[in-house]
Amino acid sequence: MKRAHFRRQVDGKPVDLYTIRNRRGVAASITNLGAKVLQVLAPDRRGRLADVALGYDTLDQVQAGQASMGAFIGRYANRIAGAGFSLDGKAYWLAANSGPNSLHGGAKGSRFVVFDAKQLDASAVQMSYTFRDGEEGFPGSVPLRVLYRVTEDGALDIEYDAVSVDRPTVVNFTSHVFWNLAGHDAGDVLGHVLQVNADRFLPVDAALIPTGELRRVKGTPLDFTRPRTLGARIDAEDDQLGLGNGYDHHYVLNRKTAGGLELAARIAEPASGRVMEVWTTEPGLQLYSGNHLEGKRPRDVGKGGAVYGRRSAFCLEPSHFPDSVNQPAFPSTRLAAGEWYRGRIVYRFTAKRPVSPRTAGRSGRRSSR
Repeated sequence: MKRAHFRRQVDGKPVDLYTIRNRRGVAASITNLGAKVLQVLAPDRRGRLADVALGYDTLDQVQAGQASMGAFIGRYANRIAGAGFSLDGKAYWLAANSGPNSLHGGAKGSRFVVFDAKQLDASAVQMSYTFRDGEEGFPGSVPLRVLYRVTEDGALDIEYDAVSVDRPTVVNFTSHVFWNLAGHDAGDVLGHVLQVNADRFLPVDAALIPTGELRRVKGTPLDFTRPRTLGARIDAEDDQLGLGNGYDHHYVLNRKTAGGLELAARIAEPASGRVMEVWTTEPGLQLYSGNHLEGKRPRDVGKGGAVYGRRSAFCLEPSHFPDSVNQPAFPSTRLAAGEWYRGRIVYRFTAKRPVSPRTAGRSGRRSSR
């Protein structure tokens, strides 16, 4: 990727492209516009590197492209029902940028802002942004710091912390990289083999807002407790898959500790042998199967002119549960004045012969279940 294609000002702040790498060739390129991961190089079983993250070649393409692609999402990831919530008895109203709901921090959440960036060394870059009190309707001034590091064991390690400086608020963060372990331009991801460490998920309504139920995955097409291909049941006759147009659901992770770093998911691409593990401190994980990638120009035209069609990527987004601000039974996203929030997401890459899925089927043909 050419750094010169990203070096200009947006909203009066300098934008740039930062590349971090380890000594084995694993690398990531990140722009401070939205703290977006635009490229990740990872080896296959023969040691050959490929770019496994969807992204764009220029800043102009980033601004015309999928807004969430590669972004670090805040101040509030995922959906808030009715674009509003009550905190300590006071109502707050947000931008309704997803039907009647608020999505990913509002009309100009972190995916649209320029972070301050500092390259710490060859393997790490730090990005920071301060959400102002009242920005996008949220209360409280909240400085956010995001540290991206490529580790020697082949991981993209993302650490983040935020503090509510002056008043209570709510926060929810995630990484929204669009992945394809066969290569960003390799077509659909339906043959990827996924396992998620979760016995329950959050059913949604027609607006993709959780109903409040924590439903068992057993007996549903959302069961990835054992390795299965993404495409085996993605078009099954199931009300939840119909609402999401595929997988767009939040899993309740089986956690042993309240905030320790634990394995959330493992996904493998059989042809290349690439395996990606997702480790996190967060309580939940959103699975998105790229249902709204449509090959539209210029939005879905990426690096090297690659056309990103339907289901040509997946996202595994660790975070708190969607709409937690309106669902008291969910883990709280409230941050008191002076309180810190610290989180970590690790995408670790290896390359080996993956475990065969119980259920094959790449085409996504209808299941008889």
